Order: sequence, then C-alpha cells, then structure tokens
Amino acid sequence: MIIIEKVYVNEIPILHIVKKEYYDQTLPYIQFIHGFTSAKEHNLHFAYNLAEKGFRVVLPDCLYHGERDEGYRKMELNIRFWEIVLRTIEEIKIIKDYFENRQMIDPEKIGLVGTSMGGITTLGALRKYPWIHTAVSLMGMPYYEKFAQYTIDEVKKSGYNLPLTEEEIANLLYELEQLDLSKEPEKLNNRPLMFWHSKQDKVVPYEYSHQFYEKIKEMYEQDSEKLAYISDEKSGHKVSRQAMLKTVDWFEKYLLPK
Repeated sequence: MIIIEKVYVNEIPILHIVKKEYYDQTLPYIQFIHGFTSAKEHNLHFAYNLAEKGFRVVLPDCLYHGERDEGYRKMELNIRFWEIVLRTIEEIKIIKDYFENRQMIDPEKIGLVGTSMGGITTLGALRKYPWIHTAVSLMGMPYYEKFAQYTIDEVKKSGYNLPLTEEEIANLLYELEQLDLSKEPEKLNNRPLMFWHSKQDKVVPYEYSHQFYEKIKEMYEQDSEKLAYISDEKSGHKVSRQAMLKTVDWFEKYLLPK
C-alpha cells in the first residue's frame, strides 16, 4: 500500500509518499519540484510510480503556489519567478534535512527532479548542492542569467510596470549568476543527469537545454551512460507519460541499491 501523508516543514506544505511497509526505514529519497502555477498534488502520478519502486518521495508547494498561494495574478507571479526559484533552492535543503535528521533517508541516495520551473530549479540546485546524487530536468534549462534577462525584457515590452529598480535588477542578475550551472558546469562532477524536453516547447526554449547538453557531453566521455537527453517531437510544454516512465527508470538505475 502506498500512503500519502501531509506534513509541514518550516511551514512549507509537503506531501510525503512512501510504501506503508517502508515508512520507518531509511530509504533512497527523491524530491519533486512542480512547475510555474502548478502545485504539489499535480505530480502525484510521478510520486506513486517512484514510491512503488521503493523510494521515499516528497512533493513540496513552492512559494506563492498551492497552499502558499497569495492571490497574485499571472503577470504579478511572473515578476516573482526568480524569487520563487531562489527560495525553492534554499528550501530543497531545509526539506532534505528534515527527513535526514529523522534517519528516514539515505544521505548517499538523494535525487532531485522538476518540471519546467522545477526543472530550472533542479539545475541551479545541482550547482549549489554536491549531495544531490542523481537528477532529472523535465523542460528545464540552466541559463539563469540569460533567461532572466529575456523574461525581464519581455515584461518591459508588454508595457507592464516592472516593480524593480535598475539596481535591484542588477543585484538579481548577480545572484542568479551564482547559481547558473552553465557558468560552472564542472560542478556536475559526473553525477547522473537526464534531460527531457519537447522540440515544440513554446515556454522554455528547447534550444537552451539541448545547447547545454551538447556543451557538457565531453565532460561525460568516460561515463557517457550517466548523461541522457530525450527529445520529444510533439508534446509542447507538457510532460508526456513516456517522460514520467523514463524518469522512474533513471532513478531506479542510479539511486536504488544494487
């Protein structure tokens, strides 16, 4: 039996999914980060399939999402996109520590996965946290500084009054540069990493993730099986069932005890 438990870690709402018979055991651990305007419950199909394999899975609500919704309109939320990403990266560790301190997770078997905004967050977290052992980016990309400048320019073009001074924008871009994996790809340190992205994605450009994949391929020459890129021909900005199954297979290969 798979159980779904709601817990709060430092007031962060979380769904904790695990097989009932494994509840008190130390298990391989996966944290799943949802996408922009989504919520933790929307990825229960991922969590169920991962828990079936023997993982302990947690689904948090990101800042201003799900139970943490503060009623912002989409454009207002767009302005806060990078604030959400930066906060989520900090909260990934807070949540991991909560379960690790209770001896519920194996600190040598930690995985991270996310969709869209969650995939973007995953790639920044890989630069910051060497204790993430395996990761999957679904429709994410690592070019924080470049993508932030693009989104800022798009907001300005729309005529929306950006509630940031030029100094605040410069400070934000500097902070994002420190988590931009494209600036320091050697931080991957040959950790298993899978990308999934649709060529028809109109929200997060396919070219961004694929360009990065091509850039880092030579770094994985000795362990080429640890790096994978799956291109989808038709899904657009939506994760397919195939992507979900490939994600489960990836974590089963690299995080479950042999």
